Amino acid sequence: MRVDAARLRPLIAAPPDDIRLYLLFGPDEAGAQAVARQLGLAFGHGAERIDLDGSTLRKDPARLADEAASLSLFGDRRYIRVVAAGEESLEAVAALLRADRAGNPVVALAPGLRATAKLAKLALESPLAYACAFYEPSAAEAEKIAHTLAVDLGLQPEPGIARQVAEASGGDRAVIAQELEKIALYLDAGPERPRPLAHATLEAIGADLGETAQTALIAAIVDGEPAALGTALDRIGGDGASPIPWLRVLARRLLALADMRAAIDGGEPPAAVMKRHRVFFREEAATLAALRRWTPAMLARAVAQVRGAERGVMASANAGPVLAEAAALTIARGIASRR
Repeated sequence: MRVDAARLRPLIAAPPDDIRLYLLFGPDEAGAQAVARQLGLAFGHGAERIDLDGSTLRKDPARLADEAASLSLFGDRRYIRVVAAGEESLEAVAALLRADRAGNPVVALAPGLRATAKLAKLALESPLAYACAFYEPSAAEAEKIAHTLAVDLGLQPEPGIARQVAEASGGDRAVIAQELEKIALYLDAGPERPRPLAHATLEAIGADLGETAQTALIAAIVDGEPAALGTALDRIGGDGASPIPWLRVLARRLLALADMRAAIDGGEPPAAVMKRHRVFFREEAATLAALRRWTPAMLARAVAQVRGAERGVMASANAGPVLAEAAALTIARGIASRR
C-alpha cells in the first residue's frame, strides 16, 4: 500500500507485524536510507540483519521468501535488507508476498525505481507492503530537516544557521546529518547537553563547503577551464568532504542554462531571459558567454553525466569523490574545446 514519507515515520516507530515488505524508492536515496536505519532500530537492538541485493535475487528468486520465513539460530529477531533493488527483484518480491508465512520483514532500497515500475506497482497494491517514494527535499524542507537534526543533536542554532547548513550540503539529508554531527562533536553537544550554534562557530570550524570555493569549482567546469578545476577541487575536497552538494549545484546550473538556451533559441531576448532567471548582474557576461558556448545537446549530456556521477557516489562500494572529479574533468575538457 502507498504511504507517504510523513506518515511512514510514525508508523515505523512500532512496525506492524503484518507488513512483510517496506519498499523505499525514488531519487532521494539519503532519505530512504535514513528511514531504513530507523526501521533497523525499531526491529530491536539485537536484531540480526541479512543483507541481499537485486543481483542475488535475480539469480535466486526463492531466497527472499526463504530468508523471510527462516528462524534465527538463537531465536533473536531478524530482518532482511535489500539494496539496489529493481525490476530484477520482481519475481522474488512476488514470491515473498504470496508466501504462506514470512515472520522476518524485508526492507528494500530501490533508488532508481519509479512508481510506474512493476515492482513498485506490486508493493503499492499489496496490503502486506508499505511502498514509499522519496524525493529530494525543497530548499524549505531541507532547512527544516537541518533544524530538526540540529535540535535532536543538542544544538541550538541561531536564525539562518539551518538554511546555511542545508545550502552548503546541497539539500542532501545524509550530508546535512554528517556536517551537524561534526559540529555537535566539536561543541560536545548532546540531547542532555544543549549548546548554542552561532554563525561564528560555523566559520571557525569550516563546517560548510565554502561558498567561494564552490563558486570557483562550478565556474571552472561551466567555463571549460581544466587547470582552474584542479585547483578548485583541491580546495573543496579536503577532509573527505562529500561531492554530492557541488554535484547538485552543478546540475542546477546546467539545467538553468538549458532553460535559458531554449528560451533564447525560441526568440526571447537574452537580456530578458537572464532577468527572468534572476542572474546576478556581475555574472551576466559569464552567463551570456556560457549560453553561446553550450549547445542544448551538450547541456543534456553534461546533466546526464552529473546525475550518473551522483548515483555512482551514492552507490555501495564506490570510488567516492574520484567518480565526481572524473565527470567534472570530462565536462570541462569537452567545453574547453569550444573556447
